[in-house]
Amino acid sequence: MTTAARCLLVGIALLGGSQVQAEPLGRLFLTPERRAVLERQRQLNIQTAQTLAGNVMSLDGVVTRSSGKTTVWINRHPQHENAVGTGVTAAVATKVPGRAVLTPTDETPAPLSVGETINRGTRERADGLGGGRVVVNRQP
Repeated sequence: MTTAARCLLVGIALLGGSQVQAEPLGRLFLTPERRAVLERQRQLNIQTAQTLAGNVMSLDGVVTRSSGKTTVWINRHPQHENAVGTGVTAAVATKVPGRAVLTPTDETPAPLSVGETINRGTRERADGLGGGRVVVNRQP
């Protein structure tokens, strides 16, 4: 095949590819109404207050951004750093990733790892594995 023929094929391929545009993914997992509410809260810097309800408290996640700010998920609700009115103080363990000390108002602090749950009345703990274990099989 000649050089001119190759250039022609490459040109046709480039022109044909420019007409096809992928649709943007957008945001997932939320209804359009819920996305609109969240977007408005983000634009106005509104943070909703979550209260700790129930007898069980679980640490579902800890995220520390490069800026040093943290977000802790307690009972599946995010709690941002310096949040007011949640009823729980969350101190993230800086030297041990995935750990935080949760202190509900007028209660004993509870150091938990991500995935752990504590019964606030009996102080009984449970991990997210339900008595099972995680096994990693590494290939040689």
